Amino acid sequence: MATFTLALIQMLVVGGDRQVNLRHAGEQIKEAAQHGAQIILLPEAMDLGWTHPSALAEAQAIPDGETCQFLTAQAKKYKVYIVSGLIEKDENTVYNSAVIINPAGQVILKHRKINELDIGHPYYAVGDRLNVVKTELGTLGLMICADANTPDLLLTRSLCYMGADIILSPCSWAVKADHDNTKEPYGDLWKNAYKPVAKDFSVWIAGCSNVGWMNGGPWKGWRGIGCSLVIDANGEEAMFGPYGVEADTILYVDITPQKRQAQGTNWPSMWQKK
Repeated sequence: MATFTLALIQMLVVGGDRQVNLRHAGEQIKEAAQHGAQIILLPEAMDLGWTHPSALAEAQAIPDGETCQFLTAQAKKYKVYIVSGLIEKDENTVYNSAVIINPAGQVILKHRKINELDIGHPYYAVGDRLNVVKTELGTLGLMICADANTPDLLLTRSLCYMGADIILSPCSWAVKADHDNTKEPYGDLWKNAYKPVAKDFSVWIAGCSNVGWMNGGPWKGWRGIGCSLVIDANGEEAMFGPYGVEADTILYVDITPQKRQAQGTNWPSMWQKK
């Protein structure tokens, strides 16, 4: 598998303002594509913001809603893979979802967040499955933010057992308004969640978070602070993005997926056929 460029769009997300967010995402996608990125990763709930109350009234269908149609058009226009979080409505149910869109503008994988925080439950139903998708760049796994932080890192490891070479995670990492990053540097929570799995399975793991003040919901007044993160297939830090509500930027990493054998388990001898 050849090396490719991943762009992480650590963008300002304005809670409840789909049009502003899509316009800004479009500008960043164009820049990343012109820079040579082949996969572009955007944050969790990129269209409305995580736990913003607008989710209950303004969530849209996948793939027919405005947000997804915008992203599919961008992927097709620039001939890139786009991975993004978005708020999904399926009949009367709202989900915190993410999609992988191929360069032909097709949604090839959809994931609904499983390990949602308690404060997210009033807004989002819980997903019930994991999946991966094979591409010419490698087998891509998809999760969302706290999916990476289950006991025993179970969801991330499950994606590896399913064959993922690269795991992509739209995120929304935030801190209280008075957080002092010089005294309590942000990031260890996610490094400790990503590194053991990346090392054990020789996979790359990338999480892209938004920036900006949260203007609604249970964390109103908190700060989205970026710190987007990429861990390589050796379990080492390949990239750690800047911190802060104004750290709106595009980050680039060259990814070389590792050829690895399928994972399996040796059954105890008493269970084997004689």
